[in-house]
Amino acid sequence: MEQTTLSSQRTARWLLLGAAFCVMMVISIYQYSWFLFADRIHRELGWSLASLGLIYTIFHYTSTLILPFSGYLADSYGPRTIAMGAAILVGAGLVLCALFTSPWAFRVCYGLGGVGGGILYGLSAAMAIKWFPEKRGMASGLVVFGFGAGTALFNMGIDWLLDTQGLKRTLFFLGLGSMAVLLPLCALYNYPEGEGTSEGAPPEPNIGPSAHSWKPLEMVRTRQWYSIYLAFTFSVSVVLLFGAHMKTMGTYYSLPEGYMKILMVLFPLANGLSRVMAGAISDKLGRESTLAIFYTLLGGAILSLALLGDIPTLFVSMVILASLLGGAPFAIYPATIGDYYGSRYATANYGITYTAKAWAGLISGWLSGYLVTKFGSYNGPLLFMAGGCLIAAVLSNPWVLKPPLPKRQGHT
Repeated sequence: MEQTTLSSQRTARWLLLGAAFCVMMVISIYQYSWFLFADRIHRELGWSLASLGLIYTIFHYTSTLILPFSGYLADSYGPRTIAMGAAILVGAGLVLCALFTSPWAFRVCYGLGGVGGGILYGLSAAMAIKWFPEKRGMASGLVVFGFGAGTALFNMGIDWLLDTQGLKRTLFFLGLGSMAVLLPLCALYNYPEGEGTSEGAPPEPNIGPSAHSWKPLEMVRTRQWYSIYLAFTFSVSVVLLFGAHMKTMGTYYSLPEGYMKILMVLFPLANGLSRVMAGAISDKLGRESTLAIFYTLLGGAILSLALLGDIPTLFVSMVILASLLGGAPFAIYPATIGDYYGSRYATANYGITYTAKAWAGLISGWLSGYLVTKFGSYNGPLLFMAGGCLIAAVLSNPWVLKPPLPKRQGHT
């Protein structure tokens, strides 16, 4: 009987992983379909790139700064109720954007949806960390694959809706549809009992720092966390840049429309595959080595784009390569935080770490839009981000980034 119960619980955790994957697919619309909304708003309403970048930046601040608080509540009281409330916010954000299209109202409503999306992102990533402690990289990669690749299925349809139904009706339909899909999925959310272990989840590997559970304040006192945070900020800004500016960037580089349609599908698909690939590689090669390799190649790809982006085939190739490399931190860092600081407070700890995305959103959203508006070129933002990726590669090198020593030894 005990063996049957154990088997059913192990099966259930795969169902939960699948639910988290599907939730990630839906909420990815806010981030990886934004370039379609932005282009439509720019052409129909005449808002500047800086104004559109500000909306994108606000979204990233609301979707990331909420995570430490929602993570703490989920770690303390469970994720289900919080997840269902967040699902309502995701749908309501898009519906309200359809009803109120003045710049200030759109910023507030899109930011409100970002709160819900950020909560669900953190809870979904935590499902992988807590239920699969022996395969964190793989499980995290599968879940965040949904966020990276979800819009590969949606973007062509969203583009068609924008052309045939217009901006307001498209946002309204997406909001209602999102809510209808998310609520039943979020009703399944739960965590294993205890400090990251239960009969349904394999026990935490009793080696290294992961045998200990670091509270958030203890985590931020370690030097390793600051290296992770800075590298996260630099690397994520690349993927977010394309999520915000890919269509306008294509116009700047005179990219033919056929190439852009290819990118609508392949960019999110490559970004999703990156997360699975990087998570699986990091389980074998190590988190630090995988990050260092990916960041070095990512910096080279962005540098090539800055210098030779006016060649259509190279533009498409480098954007896809950057996407294939740039999704790595979203899979590896949830696993790294679990490895370094344990799974008991993993939702809150990763939530704090994930706020690095807010700074990346500032760089890729408002700052990049302002620089392009002022100087008429994407070269500045691209060169800055290429340099940031190379710095991230150094910070992530296994000779620099190493797990903190166990707390009982009194060191960090």
